[in-house]
Amino acid sequence: MNVKEIRELLELMAEHQIGEVEIEKENMKIKLRKLSGDRVFVEHAPALPAVLPPVPPVVAAGTVAAPALAASPVVEEGIVIVRSPMVGTFYAAPAPDQPPYVSVGKAIKTGDVLCIIEAMKLMNEIKSETGGVITEILVQNGQTVEYDQPIMKIKKA
Repeated sequence: MNVKEIRELLELMAEHQIGEVEIEKENMKIKLRKLSGDRVFVEHAPALPAVLPPVPPVVAAGTVAAPALAASPVVEEGIVIVRSPMVGTFYAAPAPDQPPYVSVGKAIKTGDVLCIIEAMKLMNEIKSETGGVITEILVQNGQTVEYDQPIMKIKKA
């Protein structure tokens, strides 16, 4: 689903005073929900897994690959790294006057909301794909995040 299709859905929602729309298409699921005022909340299932498999280094023909020990990050046993599925602004709470969804040391279940990433004035709820305990939050509230940037670490239960 592209931005144009989402905008058309938002216009139809406003025109017909529809409060919520949920669409499942191919390997994507999106849910648009109108909040108070003009804010729209978007919930979707991320297209990427929470943990990406390691990618082997690309080596040009006739060269020797240097050992990747120093360059690769340390993989922690039982730790899942939650990555941003899009470019946007990271928000730890649903609103500035409300408590954050999660904090370091909090136990979570699969499907729990971890944060919101705002992209193009749409609020995208990021949910946990595993249960466990939050061990580290790698970004600050209001910080811009990049696609595939690590945002949290979860110790699997």
